[in-house]
Amino acid sequence: MSEKQKPIYIGSGVKQNDNWLKSSFCLTDIPKEHMFEYNGKKYIKVNININDAQDKYGKDVSITVDTWKPDPSKKAAPKPDPVATVDIDDDDLPF
Repeated sequence: MSEKQKPIYIGSGVKQNDNWLKSSFCLTDIPKEHMFEYNGKKYIKVNININDAQDKYGKDVSITVDTWKPDPSKKAAPKPDPVATVDIDDDDLPF
């Protein structure tokens, strides 16, 4: 994907303290292609960002749909077998 995709904004919230974020998001704004089902339940991955400053509504947390998908044309390179790459010199063996 050469062009960066615009985030799908679905909600906002407020940072209550270092360990607690309070937020809401709109379920109807979530595109169906980003939902997935597992064991009969529907899920969506989201990105929750803590903003440096509050917006005009006092919100300092934003929520967007995680739209990342692996690029099928870029397969992960196989990891080399560490045993197969060891070069053993027979002259150094003690027997």
